Amino acid sequence: MSTDVHQDVFIQEATELLQELEQSLLELEDNSEDMELVARVFRAMHTIKGSGAMFGFENIAALVHSIETSYDLVRNGKLGITKPMLDYSLKACDIIKEMLTDPSMKADSPLALKISAFFTETGGQAPVKKQREPVNKEELLTSQNLTTFRITFKPSADILLFGSNPELLVKEVASLGEASVSALTTDMPLLDSMEPEKCYTYWEIILTTNKTENDIRDVFIFVQDESEINISVIDDFTGGSDSLKKIGEILLEKGDISHEELTSLMDSRKLIGEVMVEKGIVSQDALDAALKEQQHVRNVREQKAAAENISSVRVPSEKLDFLVDLVGELVTVQARLSQIAVKENNQEMLKVAEEVERLVWELRDNTMSIRMLEIGSTFSKFKRLVRDLSAELGKEIELVTHGGETEIDKTVIEKLGDPLVHLIRNSIDHGIETPQERVAAGKDHKGHITLSATHSGGSVLIEIADDGNGINRDAVLKKAKAKGLVPENSELSDKEVFDLIFAPGFSTAEKVSSVSGRGVGMDVVRRNIESLRGTIDISSVQGKGTTITLKLPLTLAIIDGLLVVIGGQFFIIPLSIVNECIEFNEAAHKSSSGRRIIMVRNELIPYVHLRSFFDIREEAPEIQQIVIIEIEKRRIGFVVDNVVGDHQTVIKSLGKAFRDIECISGATVLGDGSVALIVDVQKIYTGIE
Repeated sequence: MSTDVHQDVFIQEATELLQELEQSLLELEDNSEDMELVARVFRAMHTIKGSGAMFGFENIAALVHSIETSYDLVRNGKLGITKPMLDYSLKACDIIKEMLTDPSMKADSPLALKISAFFTETGGQAPVKKQREPVNKEELLTSQNLTTFRITFKPSADILLFGSNPELLVKEVASLGEASVSALTTDMPLLDSMEPEKCYTYWEIILTTNKTENDIRDVFIFVQDESEINISVIDDFTGGSDSLKKIGEILLEKGDISHEELTSLMDSRKLIGEVMVEKGIVSQDALDAALKEQQHVRNVREQKAAAENISSVRVPSEKLDFLVDLVGELVTVQARLSQIAVKENNQEMLKVAEEVERLVWELRDNTMSIRMLEIGSTFSKFKRLVRDLSAELGKEIELVTHGGETEIDKTVIEKLGDPLVHLIRNSIDHGIETPQERVAAGKDHKGHITLSATHSGGSVLIEIADDGNGINRDAVLKKAKAKGLVPENSELSDKEVFDLIFAPGFSTAEKVSSVSGRGVGMDVVRRNIESLRGTIDISSVQGKGTTITLKLPLTLAIIDGLLVVIGGQFFIIPLSIVNECIEFNEAAHKSSSGRRIIMVRNELIPYVHLRSFFDIREEAPEIQQIVIIEIEKRRIGFVVDNVVGDHQTVIKSLGKAFRDIECISGATVLGDGSVALIVDVQKIYTGIE
């Protein structure tokens, strides 16, 4: 690969590492004693620095060096986590992101120099011994050169007098991989003959690692002359689970028993280990160590097998998009094949068409599932936003997330970021009060914003809820009347009042700030959500808080639709919002008041003639169909000439020439090559509301 390709790979991986790093730093702020989080931060910093220097990003390596050193001190208990340390670390993440987009950018900006100076001073507070990088268990178990060693470390009795601490050496060996440690005390004398300065304990370490024997011996380099150190390979992962050694074999291999002693005990009906201890052939310590070794090998084998079964492949999103396009074309061809088979009434062809249809549906569902991503990756980005913005506004706010494992199409996630940012900023600025105001209102001084996601049929519901002051209904209505958005004498429901917030240029803020008050944003939010074929709904109780609910489709590429006909033209209505279809006779249902309302099972439902709405002038048949859909918890009917049935709909954009056509969100190609237009139900609903 060329250098540019290597750099592209580094940039992609560094971006993912920065996201993980930022998340770990924010979690560390809540739990500064969590050494696993510290290790994650250190590993991310270490990888970014090392890989950055390798691929020509010396500016990144220079910036990260002192930060990595400070977190190494934290790892080793020589430094504590402080708020300034986390603040500067998060600012460093921002600078690194800029450096990734501009490799020529130097690490000499005022902020970068300030960060380096802070961590250089912090890192210089204590000398730091170069430590091995903590082992990544997931990478370890999938390593090709994995080996399990048995290490017996029998230090000199006078090792403590020489200034060495055998416990630290044992811990350093254990850090090289997955380890099980047994402390053996068979040489321990009676209390009256024990000398406090001497070491009577020795250790047996079962270590699974991708390091070599020489790497292990390097740990003991300063004590090897005065200590007894034996290292032997006990498992190289070439055998299956049936190759696991029995307890007797392990004890024989270690020299704890002789072959004759083992043979004499083979006919015992008791567990062989118990018999050995009862007869004094081996000590309980030796038996426990052998059992621990056997269990260690079994566990690591099982974990390695599981890790190797879980594999992933990194694929550029462009290739995935191309695959979805191909599947879309295949869906269209399959529909054409089915149509021809029905027309020809060929039973053999019908069987083939049905089989192709089944395979295409499975391929479609599988391809769509590949595009699905957990929304938690988007949620995690907002913790930083809440942290920084609440500090800027002098508020104490905690972001709580639920349902991060909910999956949604990657295209939807990509387009969802900006609307969510604006809604959360609004909650921080308009919703949550200052600590003093909250305490005075009898609330906890810290406000909470809850971001949650759940599946609901073929859609995903995303809620942004805060426990702030809520929306002042009267203030919104007063402002709307002042701007001429509603008549002076109008009486509106809460929902109608809250919907006024989405009017262009609407704002109740008394002064413009860096966060809000300019009268732009919420109209753009609604427009962006509607462009995703979604809906947005607001509910609020003054003094209690506000909840904003987004309802979004799972995918934007292929949907299940209901194919209908109006005046010889085909239209598609998204099937996920269709409740039912009923026969409709205009004369029988004509209201005396002239209003277009139909009674369905004791419920009055308004309806729209799509023929009139789209100005289709062919004469309507006497008996028509009405498709009843549900949107924003309200039902409405669409009158059409005929309902054909469900249809796998591959969504195609209309192109620049038809960009401004109202209430049509796209098109699809039918099996016979004709085009069906996809009805933008949300826009029609909004227009007649």
